[in-house]
Amino acid sequence: MSKIKIYLLLALIVTFIIISVISGPRLINPFSIDEIEREILFSIRIPRVIVAVLIGASLGASGAILQGLLRNPLADPYILGISSGASLTVAIGLLSGVSTIGRFSIPFTAFLGASIVSLIVGVFGWKRGGLWPERLLLAGVGLSFLFHASLILLMSLSTDEGLRRALLWIFGDLSMADWSLIPYGLVFMAIGLMLSIYRSRALNALILGDEFAHSLGFSVHKERFLFFISMVLMTSASVSLGGTIGFVGLLIPHIVRFFSGADNRYLIPISGLSGGAFLCVADFIGRTVFAPTEIPSGVITAIIGSPYFLYLLRRKDVLNP
Repeated sequence: MSKIKIYLLLALIVTFIIISVISGPRLINPFSIDEIEREILFSIRIPRVIVAVLIGASLGASGAILQGLLRNPLADPYILGISSGASLTVAIGLLSGVSTIGRFSIPFTAFLGASIVSLIVGVFGWKRGGLWPERLLLAGVGLSFLFHASLILLMSLSTDEGLRRALLWIFGDLSMADWSLIPYGLVFMAIGLMLSIYRSRALNALILGDEFAHSLGFSVHKERFLFFISMVLMTSASVSLGGTIGFVGLLIPHIVRFFSGADNRYLIPISGLSGGAFLCVADFIGRTVFAPTEIPSGVITAIIGSPYFLYLLRRKDVLNP
């Protein structure tokens, strides 16, 4: 990928982030702000944009990892049932009152649920001393259906006031974002992202087949396990901060491949940056179009992403991750 493309992409991403910070129901001039605007900017807008960037970056990078790991262009970070498990635990927590104890209760409940589901998926996907893509995929899909059905059953039987909060969170609600949540999500996301970038050459080899990767000196099962851990860390942290936001991990890697190619040394970090910018734009649209009513970011990403993904699906090169 040429330096010009990288600079243009970075400039575009920074522009999207700045627009998302200063724009909204109330437009803020960063060169002349009063006390109210300063409070809005530093207490609401900036932490919300940072959370959107972190979540989008985690999902974009995780999508690139999973599409290569499973050798499936339709793979998504949520296909393994991680979001479904987190959504179910959060809904149980909200409807039972456990997740209303403090500001960290919802993120903690979501991260706990996502981690437990990831462990279960890993157990089902483990065979003969390593993780196998086919088993991971089937286990994730099966558990996802189970958790979705349980979630619908739980919410259909409930008349609790926490039902609305659960629904908003499940569809991707960034309104709870504040400075106190950022460090906790950042740690897990940074570890996962750095690990995946560090081992990106191994992912290039795995895409070409286990025998080819082994011939280059990579331990196939070890590399799969490391990429699975990195994806789980990023996805679990992102779900805990903002709920279920689809299409970022599914769509962004395909768009980035048109600019950077399929080399994961570039694909993973650029998918992360692009995913962060994309979610910022989606959040900006969700909180401004029908202001003061907010539309969950997950709804916006689905509305934007699904038509374009159908367009991508008609292209032959989308079948080659």
